[in-house]
Amino acid sequence: MKVFKKMMFISVFALLISSCSNFTFLKECPDGVIEWVDVLMINDIQYEHHFPEPANENLPITIEKGKELGKVTYKMADNACSNHKMQNGDATYLKEGTIISEIKGYPSSLIIAANNDVYVANTNKKAKTVGELYPMDHLVKNIYFESNEDGKRIHTFSQSSKDTFLAAFYELKLADGQSLIDIGKQDGTRIFLGIELNNGVSFRQLYWSDSNTFQNGAIGNDKIKAVINYELSNLKK
Repeated sequence: MKVFKKMMFISVFALLISSCSNFTFLKECPDGVIEWVDVLMINDIQYEHHFPEPANENLPITIEKGKELGKVTYKMADNACSNHKMQNGDATYLKEGTIISEIKGYPSSLIIAANNDVYVANTNKKAKTVGELYPMDHLVKNIYFESNEDGKRIHTFSQSSKDTFLAAFYELKLADGQSLIDIGKQDGTRIFLGIELNNGVSFRQLYWSDSNTFQNGAIGNDKIKAVINYELSNLKK
């Protein structure tokens, strides 16, 4: 099954773990019913709000807002069709006028805050590598596997595996996600990886083990495949 056929459509995984409906019906739109991801765009970077782990909703998340980056100027839900091209200031659910802020201690190109929610970068046209998309050196607490049934954390990488994974992950070049879908690179067995930052914020990465590729367009190398397989073998013990 192909995933992420349109950038604005929510993933199958998010459907599994979300308790609320994200459907919008606009009769003037050619597709009628639109299913939105909770995203916003500022400074030419698109960010996504990730749902918390169902089993760990009470884990502390410590953020301190920094300077204002801008404000939401257009709410897409109830107003835009699915072919809408995002511009700076656009957000799917946030009200116009909502303040978008830096988070102290973290690059604004990685995470930002709006209301009391954290948004993580998922599209940055200037980024050529994973490390440029996710500038999180020394900011990662854990890498872990999530259940593909209910999103619960089921296994945390060892410290050495985490370090090996991140060093290799940062170096991966980013390809166009749609082109990988078109050639079938994002078909087959999916693994749900979680990245937990030092402040408690977590976000997810879909990984296709058959093709060694990630949802962000990164194509894995031998080190990535080896460390994931090693941790999977520990999970099965």
